[in-house]
Amino acid sequence: MAGALAMTLAAAAGCSDDADDAGSGSGGSQSLEKVTYLTSFGNFGRDSYAYVAKEKGYFKDAGFDVEIKPGNGSLENAKAIVGGQVQFTPIDLTGGLLAAGGANNAPKLTGFTAVAAIQQRTMAAIMSLDGYGIKTPKDLENKTIADTPGSVVKNLFPTYAKLANVDASKVKFVPGTAQTLFGTLAQHKVDGIGQFVVGKPTIENIAKKPAVLLPYSDVLQDLYGNVLITNSEYAKKDPEKVKKFSAALLKGLQDSITNPTEAGTILKKYVDTAVPESAAAELTLMGAFVKSEAAGVPVGALDSQRVARSIAILQGAGQIPAGLTPEQVISFDLVPNA
Repeated sequence: MAGALAMTLAAAAGCSDDADDAGSGSGGSQSLEKVTYLTSFGNFGRDSYAYVAKEKGYFKDAGFDVEIKPGNGSLENAKAIVGGQVQFTPIDLTGGLLAAGGANNAPKLTGFTAVAAIQQRTMAAIMSLDGYGIKTPKDLENKTIADTPGSVVKNLFPTYAKLANVDASKVKFVPGTAQTLFGTLAQHKVDGIGQFVVGKPTIENIAKKPAVLLPYSDVLQDLYGNVLITNSEYAKKDPEKVKKFSAALLKGLQDSITNPTEAGTILKKYVDTAVPESAAAELTLMGAFVKSEAAGVPVGALDSQRVARSIAILQGAGQIPAGLTPEQVISFDLVPNA
């Protein structure tokens, strides 16, 4: 079990050194700007697209020397952006709305802005395993769920529970980490974990039994998934650079869902503990979330009316107070094809 877990979870990102390339940008005539990028959560296959953009030179062509590091979830990633430790990272948009709106009476988090969508629908879900007694949302009552502190799955649960007719007070959440969640579930120390739906191949590989998923998108259909964010001041100061970075990352994203096998191989090059097959399986599942079902909606697009509806859902469930607007969290003038 420990060996399987070690093979599927990456504790740290190993990035190739672009120092030799730092003296030349696109065409070899300009220096590259060094930036740090955090993945959304660890180094799972779902985040392979950043490594694809790096490996294929998309970042370099856009004028960037990018160091990729493993992220710790939406809230911690957003705090790192606000604090200036990193320049770009994906976070779950709903998690960003909750943070900006001051959910659970927490101080409102400001200083970050979204500039592109990664997934057009939320991938948040409760994950369990066959035989654990969870098949429907109602089965979550009197069960124990592990998740990382500040996770969007945990923070959004009251809204999900309300719409899914679940008594949230009867569901116990306990803290976990990115490195231990899968193992905790596989060993049945908890009944379920907060996880993205694309984690299904990984947990099944570890636990050797079928996974059970309760996707939040079943009842929260207007919610976006991950979005790319940056520091608000950086976006105002260098909007063209932000657009170029976004375009490079989205190009890697498009390549990854088009050729998941290639992306899994590239991830393995940068992350020793990655399993290419598991990474490819995650990306295959993620493809349907990246591409919108609506014809003509490009990868990376964000719609202000949809975001407004998401905010209304959170306000209606009592998770955030009135007053938050889409423009406070998203720079629509920097969004692709805006």
